[in-house]
Amino acid sequence: MTDSFQARAELEAGGNRYRYVRLDAVPGSERLPYSLKILLENLLRHEDGRTVTAEDIQRLANWDPQAEPAHEIAFRPARVLMQDFTGVPAVVDLAAMRDAMAELGGDPEHINPLQPAELVIDHSVQVDHYGNGEAYGLNEALEYQRNRERYTFLKWGQGSFANFKAVPPGKGIVHQINLEHLGRVVFGAEGPDGAQWAWPDTLVGTDSHTPMINGLGVLGWGVGGIEAEAAMLGQPISMLVPQVVGFRLTGQLPEGATATDLVLTIVEQLRAHGVVGKFVEFFGDGLDELPIADRATIANMAPEYGATCGIFPVDTATLDYLRLTGRSEDQVARVEAYARAQGLFRESGAPEAAYTSVVELDLATIEPSLAGPRRPQDRIALSQARRPIRESLDGILSERGMVPREDRETERFAAEGGHTAPGVEHQGDHRGKVRVERNGESFYLDDGMVVIAAITSCTNTSNPSVMLGAGLLAKKALERGLQVKPWVKTSLGPGSRVVTDYLEHAGLLDDLEGLGFDVVGYGCTTCIGNSGPLDESISHAIREDDLVVCSILSGNRNFEGRIHSEVRMNYLASPPLVVAYALAGRMDIDPYNDALGTDADGNAVYLRDIWPSQAEIQALVRDHVRADAFEQAYADVFAGGERWEALTAPGGRLYDWAEDSTYIRRPPFFEGIQPEPEPVGDITGARALAVVGDSVTTDHISPAGSIAADSPAGHYLRENGVEPAEFNSYGARRGNHEVMMRGTFANPRFRNRLAPDTEGGWTAHQPSGKVMPIYDAAMRYAEEGTPLVVLAGKEYGSGSSRDWAAKGPRLLGVRAVIAESYERIHRSNLVGMGILPLQFRDGDTADSLGLDGTETFALAGLGDGSADQVTVTATTADGGETTFTARVRIDTPQEVEYYRHGGILPYVLRQLAA
Repeated sequence: MTDSFQARAELEAGGNRYRYVRLDAVPGSERLPYSLKILLENLLRHEDGRTVTAEDIQRLANWDPQAEPAHEIAFRPARVLMQDFTGVPAVVDLAAMRDAMAELGGDPEHINPLQPAELVIDHSVQVDHYGNGEAYGLNEALEYQRNRERYTFLKWGQGSFANFKAVPPGKGIVHQINLEHLGRVVFGAEGPDGAQWAWPDTLVGTDSHTPMINGLGVLGWGVGGIEAEAAMLGQPISMLVPQVVGFRLTGQLPEGATATDLVLTIVEQLRAHGVVGKFVEFFGDGLDELPIADRATIANMAPEYGATCGIFPVDTATLDYLRLTGRSEDQVARVEAYARAQGLFRESGAPEAAYTSVVELDLATIEPSLAGPRRPQDRIALSQARRPIRESLDGILSERGMVPREDRETERFAAEGGHTAPGVEHQGDHRGKVRVERNGESFYLDDGMVVIAAITSCTNTSNPSVMLGAGLLAKKALERGLQVKPWVKTSLGPGSRVVTDYLEHAGLLDDLEGLGFDVVGYGCTTCIGNSGPLDESISHAIREDDLVVCSILSGNRNFEGRIHSEVRMNYLASPPLVVAYALAGRMDIDPYNDALGTDADGNAVYLRDIWPSQAEIQALVRDHVRADAFEQAYADVFAGGERWEALTAPGGRLYDWAEDSTYIRRPPFFEGIQPEPEPVGDITGARALAVVGDSVTTDHISPAGSIAADSPAGHYLRENGVEPAEFNSYGARRGNHEVMMRGTFANPRFRNRLAPDTEGGWTAHQPSGKVMPIYDAAMRYAEEGTPLVVLAGKEYGSGSSRDWAAKGPRLLGVRAVIAESYERIHRSNLVGMGILPLQFRDGDTADSLGLDGTETFALAGLGDGSADQVTVTATTADGGETTFTARVRIDTPQEVEYYRHGGILPYVLRQLAA
């Protein structure tokens, strides 16, 4: 630090003295939003006259809230957070970089995390077993059986790389563990000068829901694995100083409303406002009524409302939460002293910061809600849920050329007959109910029925009020004699061991289990698509009549094909509502006026009869959520159980790659790398691999779920001796590029306009017009020496931060994407993999320009990668030309360097080798 602003100072906290850099040493800093003050401190502490200059610092202090982002800064997060689906390929890349470093004549030890890198294994457990007390143990055994090779590899990484720790399976979900234990809020550690220093906890994470920690006042957001790897290796995060939207909260939540209802409303509101690529900062007197758990629920869904982060300031609620979760008094004292000294502590009546715009919400207006069936922002008020759910159902049926049933009334359902699967012949497009025989029971399955009900996800299982509320609703339901319908697959996937503790302590775990919500695992489970198979009788009935069935989950995402390949409608809701809809057994009901079931005397039982009051819930929170439970759960968080300890990991600083492995393979990203990159050139003779519409997510591009036996990835695995029962998932196979490139665009709900009558990973090879799997077409194009492009609509790459949504297309030969707009992380990932992100000019679309994807494309004028726009010429088979300009979305000078080198990792490797 050059100390241009003479910003060094000292403070005392908990009997210790800490040095820190003073924000008030920089004129103008007092008016900045909380989040930009954190960035300013980061620049002050890392000022070196090169990557961070005095001009950078003063320009940030003089931030213009209304200006379009244009000033690049170098942000150095204090730590990196990972989960196993994204973390395994990150460690694979680091291991491959060590090999490449040795081949370039450098020291492999230079490939080593320079600050804390923590990985939580939470994405691999699947819900194979459910609804009984043995489900957790059986699922854990299957998890280790399927993922032994991956876990052994992570143990090697933990032993080989410095500053890298892994939390073994069965401890919880990464973001909840981060909130409850790993988050420091303020670091206290020895600095380069040997003195004790204090600085804000900041991070980037290889998961889009990293902003959950923003609820604790910690600035962090999701990035792709390749960007996180660069950060681990000492590279700053290159970013433009963002606009900051202030979100003023007033009032308090009314009776019956939950934090889930609040966040679904905020997602809807901010998606309409437009916050993609921006910071969102919450303030106002309403924060006095929001505990940290509610704030974390809101921050968690920042990617759903499109923001980079959704941050809350430090205040007394933060300190109370740190004490509750077992943080030391020294840490609490350091957080309070530092935040107060820096003007980062929220005080009532303090002047309002400057914001780009301000959105307001009165908490008293929040009402119980759902969101779905395909996007988190499509909120539905519970009081009006029946009509929009039926309209969505009828719309999906119509899309599939089916006539919706006209007699889907709930009260008539039980009395009406159906038909028995299999082998039923239909006349015309008649929709009939399918009779199912299962475990001695007989029932009919119909469109609109709930087949999956999952209490899952860090979004809500981190919040004791909604979890205890679900347990209390289950207790009241059992007391009235209600049971979950037999066609519903139920599951409870707590985000940490603490959740099980307070449910048990309150006597409510037995009630949840009494309805089939047994603990199935401590991980993401259904929220990320690890919902496991449906009962074969249910699955057969869905396939037989092509039924449109539903899931309801307390998660954060409900994209097509994400939750389960056979479930077309997915709804997000609070945990108590998940239980309620499992009791009802179908989505298209009026939850206030349709009975959930009948009691022993035949009396109708309604939602209002079993809904718990806020007073009941808060009494449970007060009596059963205890600090000693957190202390016990996290006393040995990095230590594994018997299965983890039994894994024998290899030693050595270079990984011994197994050529026959179908899980871990040395990736090709560094093969033949030269000390200098090849010059950037124009792209000519390109063909479109895919032409897609709006809101194509990273789940569409690189699915995490099951691998179909007849897919290119399935063929590869079978050719390598893996039977379909052992396929596992795409997420678990991310350490094997051969699987992942074959799985690119393989989501069963992916629709490519080049193959209009298909779903899944299909395209039409040009100019032959032959329809074939996308992987096969890409390999044919590669043999022909043809570069590839993708044409897309708005919000291309929304959703998860998965880097394989950029890695996969790159390995297939995609050189550029031309989209109407991008989600933040995916655009960055494309640059990070050397794929050129181009954006249509305002008003232009593929349709308006008459492009159908059969053309040949030429992209000219990129220069060395720093050009603002390129000229695209699309030539049809008969020689007709359409020429247009597209904006180059390489947004910072540092990103230009990454693109010139073919991506971040080759750039970093060359820098370290030099």
